[in-house]
Amino acid sequence: MLDTAKTRWHPIAASSDLPFRHVFHAQLLGREFAVWRADDGYVNAWENRCLHRGVRLSIGINDGRELKCQYHGWRYSNRTAGCTYIPAHPADAPARTITNRTYPAVERYGLVWSAEEPVDEVPAVSGLAEGDLLVLRGIPLNAPADLVADRLKDYRFQPSGRLDGAEADVTVEAAGAFSAALCSRDGDAATLAVFFVQPVDSGRSVIRGVLDSRLEGAERLAVLRHHNELLSKLRDTLERDAAQMPAPAPIEPVIERVSPELAEMPEATPHGRKAAIRVQVARKWAAADGIAGFELRPIKGLLPTFQPGAHIDVHMPNGLIRQYSIVNGPGESDSFGIGVKLERDSAGGSSCMHETVREGDVLAISEPRNNFPLRRDAVKTIFVAGGIGITPLIAMAQALKNQDLAFDLHYFAQNEAQLAFPERTGTLGMALKPHLGLSPEQTGAKLREILSGYRPDTHLYLCGPGPMLEAARTIAAELGWPETAVHFEYFKNTKVIDDSSSFEVALARSCMTLTVPAGRTILDVVREAGVDMPSSCEQGACGTCLATVIEGEPDHQDVYLNDAEKRSGTKIMTCVSRAKSARLVLDL
Repeated sequence: MLDTAKTRWHPIAASSDLPFRHVFHAQLLGREFAVWRADDGYVNAWENRCLHRGVRLSIGINDGRELKCQYHGWRYSNRTAGCTYIPAHPADAPARTITNRTYPAVERYGLVWSAEEPVDEVPAVSGLAEGDLLVLRGIPLNAPADLVADRLKDYRFQPSGRLDGAEADVTVEAAGAFSAALCSRDGDAATLAVFFVQPVDSGRSVIRGVLDSRLEGAERLAVLRHHNELLSKLRDTLERDAAQMPAPAPIEPVIERVSPELAEMPEATPHGRKAAIRVQVARKWAAADGIAGFELRPIKGLLPTFQPGAHIDVHMPNGLIRQYSIVNGPGESDSFGIGVKLERDSAGGSSCMHETVREGDVLAISEPRNNFPLRRDAVKTIFVAGGIGITPLIAMAQALKNQDLAFDLHYFAQNEAQLAFPERTGTLGMALKPHLGLSPEQTGAKLREILSGYRPDTHLYLCGPGPMLEAARTIAAELGWPETAVHFEYFKNTKVIDDSSSFEVALARSCMTLTVPAGRTILDVVREAGVDMPSSCEQGACGTCLATVIEGEPDHQDVYLNDAEKRSGTKIMTCVSRAKSARLVLDL
C-alpha cells in the first residue's frame, strides 16, 4: 500500500495552520515538510531541511516572500525554493543548482493537500461545497492509517442541529483506504462528515475531518467540542488496540541529492546563446514616458530562481537578442517584469519590443544571470540610478525594504514622467529620492553631495548611462570610497573596440592552443573549437563570459571589471578583450 500512498493526495495541514508569516511542520509517509503561505497567497510545501546543514526550515522565518533558515541565514525564494542569498558569501549570487526539493500543494475543503508522486488531481467529494465547510481540529494518534480508516466507519456523532440528542442514525456514504464519508440524521437534521486519514508514518496518523456546513458563534464552538470529545475517545481506543499489535517498521523516506530539473533545451542560436524558457507576454504597459513594461509568464511550470540585480536575454521576433534586468521584488516568482526604453537610434531591439511585441505573444528567454549581485550585510546601501538604469536597482531596493535594511535610492531623470515603475518605487517611502532635470554639471555636484562622508560598511550601487557612471566612480574614488564598496553595471559598452591584434590562447583544462586572428574574439574562437562558454551581451558589459587568466597580459576593452581587477590581470572578458602579450593561458 506504500507505493499507492505515495501517488495519492493526502491532507498534510489545515488552511488555518498557515496564518500570516508562519511556517508549519507537516509530515507524510515518514517525510517532513516545511509548509508556508507567502504574502501573495501561494502555498509552499518543501523538504524540511536547509541545504546547508540540514536544519529544519519549519523553525525558519517566513518574511512573506522568502524563507530564511535560522542557523546560518540562507534564504529561499517563494515558489521555486531556490537559494537567493548566502550570508557567508554576501558578494556572490548563489548558483541556480542550490534549490530545495518542492512538493505540490493544493488547498481544497479547507485543507492543504500534497503527495510525493501525485497522480491526477485532489479527488472531489460529493456533498462538500468549497467555502461552506467547517474544518475540525486535526487529531494526531499513534496508530496505522489503515486501522484508523477502518474504525472511522463505525464513528457515531450527532448532526449539528441535534447535539442534545442520542439517537442519530449514522450511515457510511463512502469509504476508501484513507477516508470515510458519514452522514448523521436525526429527524429533519442531517450532517455530512468526511474524514481523511493522513499517514504520518507506518504507526502514526492524523484524523482530519470536514463538515458540510459552516457555523458561527456558540453553535460552531459546540459542534467543535462535540467532535473533539468523540474523536479523542476514538483516538484512545485506537491507540490501545494498536499497542497490542506488532510495531510496524518505520517508513524511511528517500532523501535524494537535490538537482535542477532538466530543461528542454532548444538548439543553440547562431550567436551561441540559448533560450531555454518560453514565456508569454501577459501584460504590456507604459511604465514611464518612453519606457514599456512587460510582464512575462511561463508557458508551463515555474520560472527559475533569480536574485536582485539579475538579467535575462530576450530573443526577439526579428532575431535580435537583448538583455533586460528583472524588476521583481523578492519572492515574486510567478512572472518576470522588465522595462524597455525606446532608444532614439535603436538598432532594432528596443523598437521591436515597443512596436512589434504585443500582449499574448510568446518569447524565448534565457535563464536569469546575475553578475551584479546585491550584498545584504551593509550597514547602509546607497543606490544611484540614471534613467532606465533604475531597473536592477528597483529589485535590490525592494529586497532591502522587505528586510527592513537601511538604504537610499537616488533616481536621476529628466522629468517626473520619466520615473519608471512608480507602482514599485512608490512603496519605498522616503528612501526614494528623485533628482529631476539636472544638467551634467548639476548632476556631478549632486553626486558629490550624495557620496560625501563615506563610512565603513557602506556600499554603493550604480547603474545608468556610461558618462554618469564614469563620473560617479571618479567622484567616489576622490571621496575615499574603496573599490570593493563600489558596484556598477553598464547597460552597454560604448568603447571603440580594437580587434586588430592576433595572438595565441591556450586553454589549460581543455589541453588545446588556439590562434585568435584579427577581427575574431576569444569567445568566437573558443566556441568554434568545441568549448561551450556562456555569454549574454557579448559587448563587455555584463560579465557572463568572464574567464580566469593564468598567464599572459590581457588587453582590457570591457566596462565590467573595475580598475583593481584590470590591474591584477587575472580576469578577462572573452567577448571583447584581447592580449597585449603574444600568448594568454586561460583556465578553460
